[in-house]
Amino acid sequence: MKRRKFLILGSVLGLSPYLQAKETSDFEKEFRDIEPTLSAVQEHLFPEGSKLPSAKSMKVTQFLFETMMHKSFDKDIKAFVIEGAKELEKREKGRFTSMTEQEKEKALRVYEETNYGRNWLSRIMTLTMEGLFSDPIYGSNIKEAGWQAISSYGGFPRPKTRYIEL
Repeated sequence: MKRRKFLILGSVLGLSPYLQAKETSDFEKEFRDIEPTLSAVQEHLFPEGSKLPSAKSMKVTQFLFETMMHKSFDKDIKAFVIEGAKELEKREKGRFTSMTEQEKEKALRVYEETNYGRNWLSRIMTLTMEGLFSDPIYGSNIKEAGWQAISSYGGFPRPKTRYIEL
């Protein structure tokens, strides 16, 4: 290999971690912007006092963030989750998180009437349930409360380490 090609290749490979880090920090910033809305939706779908553990007590928003941060997580789903939360806030003029439970229910029902909103809410429900029923090693389903609520347990063998590096 010629010296010039070696230097170019070395420069490109040397910069690649920084390019990846920028993408991650952009996602993290966007997620943190919509996190209150996402959390409010998850807590509305899985509230305190129901038969299933609450989204808040199971820390499903943090689980969702960590899962979406993983390099293998689908970028289109990441964008969909973020854009859907932004759309909900836009529709509700930035006040979704401060609404009463009845107002949130009405707002979500109206959002559900749209094709986009119905798909977004379905995705949020699925991702939230993944947290509620995943192995506790991943940071949600604390003390196996999700499993206990449905009289079930995760698969065997159980993971010994997290697949997500924090």
